[in-house]
Amino acid sequence: MERIDQHIDQRVENPMNDELSGRVSHAVRDAVRAELAEAGQRRRVMMYAGAGAAALYAGAAVALALGLVLALGMPDWGAALVMGAVLGVAAYALRTAARPGKPKGPEVPPMPSTPPPGATGAPR
Repeated sequence: MERIDQHIDQRVENPMNDELSGRVSHAVRDAVRAELAEAGQRRRVMMYAGAGAAALYAGAAVALALGLVLALGMPDWGAALVMGAVLGVAAYALRTAARPGKPKGPEVPPMPSTPPPGATGAPR
């Protein structure tokens, strides 16, 4: 029994064991932190997905309500057609706004650095 106690005492006091156990505990701690961070990111993505689905249903409810209001003054099929056209125009506008590139606007020709020949610059 004394031999086992001596062997255990030698293993506990060995600096190599301290360094190895420190490395292992550090590696485990880092792995657990990485897993928790990844789980947090997954949760955040799922929350954004849920918010997007809720926004989609909210938009559909608003479109339905507007269609029903339009249906008070025109035939049902006409109200549905108008709402379809409005939503189509909105989708096209959003797609155009989301595309990268320079915004469309009036193009102004560049100003010449020197006046054209024969121009006096005096007002008439």
